[in-house]
Amino acid sequence: MSRVVSILLVTIGLLGAFGQNVAAKDTITIAGIVFQEDQFMRMIQIGMDDAAKQVKVKLLKANSNNKLDKEIQLVDTYIARGVDAIVITPLSRKASITALKKAHEQGIKIITYNTPVDADFPVSYINSSQLELGSSTGKIARKYIEEKLKGKAKVAVLCFDSQLPEISDERVQGFLKELEGLDYELVARQDAWLAEMSTKKTGDIITANPDLDIIYAANEGGTVGAVMAVKSAGKAGKIAVFGIDASEQLANFLLAKDDILQAVTGQQPSEIGATSIDVAVKAVKGEPVEDMIIVPGLLLQRSEPEKITEFIKWLKNIIQ
Repeated sequence: MSRVVSILLVTIGLLGAFGQNVAAKDTITIAGIVFQEDQFMRMIQIGMDDAAKQVKVKLLKANSNNKLDKEIQLVDTYIARGVDAIVITPLSRKASITALKKAHEQGIKIITYNTPVDADFPVSYINSSQLELGSSTGKIARKYIEEKLKGKAKVAVLCFDSQLPEISDERVQGFLKELEGLDYELVARQDAWLAEMSTKKTGDIITANPDLDIIYAANEGGTVGAVMAVKSAGKAGKIAVFGIDASEQLANFLLAKDDILQAVTGQQPSEIGATSIDVAVKAVKGEPVEDMIIVPGLLLQRSEPEKITEFIKWLKNIIQ
């Protein structure tokens, strides 16, 4: 066989392989990673699923279970599988960078949502404004303090500083900023983001501060636990709870006659999930995308029972 013929055959083979790769990429593959199993993250995945079906892309879903080593393992797995994009809520602004940068260097588009990384290689970041979530609930708390407590209150805060410090602090600062100018005293700020943890810590705070007026919880688990603790302590009608996140359980607490939970501001996780997939597809196709997209929060308050009921109906329909 002549050298020219050999080169020609090799060239044809390479072109054939290239053609197969192009054909294989006719279906975009996106990895969607959450970090825990709760209603918020399930709603994120529902949004991802719906968007993936609409635009006909392959979605691979995974859960890092709040473990950085598992997050790194998942990213490495998706690099090996040759996905086109990774849509992820990183566990750490800094510690998550190395694995994701490795994926980026392999040509994989990185889209972060809910939590960012301190790097410029992700093509977009989709989230709610954490300050605005806290501020939204804080406005209702301020009105409550002004109208029912004559502008004076003792306040306790439940947060998740040791889990996601930046997000936790922004939600707390957004809330407290709305109370500026009032005669309020912050008597406690403690970590309690799971319902069981929150119930116990709230009970201890109530015992130490029997004249407590307001509890603000910066996430769903903290809000659930605070409501349960107030009820258990027999303080319904004396201590009001304000929170962050919207779920069926919290919506039902808002409708309950015990008058404990007054308002929550929830993110719109299904919208965040769907937007993340839409952005990933555009990025893979080389279309322009915004480097940051803010999805507005959803305020639910006791004074608007019709809106709460509609939210519960919507939620049941979407998770069926």
